Amino acid sequence: MAELRSAIFWVLNCPIYLSRCYNLQVFTSEKHMKNPVGYFEVPVVDLDQAILFYEAIFGYSLERVSIDGNEMALFPFDEMASGITGALAQGESYIPSKLGSRVYFNVSEIDSILEKVISLGGKVLYPKTSIGELGWVAEFEDTEGNCIALHSQ
Repeated sequence: MAELRSAIFWVLNCPIYLSRCYNLQVFTSEKHMKNPVGYFEVPVVDLDQAILFYEAIFGYSLERVSIDGNEMALFPFDEMASGITGALAQGESYIPSKLGSRVYFNVSEIDSILEKVISLGGKVLYPKTSIGELGWVAEFEDTEGNCIALHSQ
């Protein structure tokens, strides 16, 4: 069942994946998409360590799969929920870094997440900070060297 779910996910998201990997333009029937980002990947070197870290931090169960010669661990995906999903990704083109794009994980409470990050070997890079009516943000370095952001309302 898990393999079928993964296959369905990739079939549904193939245009997004192909556009990112091969710089192809994806055409949709809608004139303007409401949420342009549909998927993210967090680069890792040690997938097993990263899975343990992220499962402990967020309480998710990640699904390990091989896709196009790369090892991945998929975050949960619920078609009925808002937002996007993604994966931890290990492969030749995946290089962990604190530079570049930020992925923001929605959480109910930032302080407890940052405590877990520290206890599991991560580092707080940007402490919990108010962004006014939009809530709170923080950033941490995971055990792979990536900068990951948190957001709470």
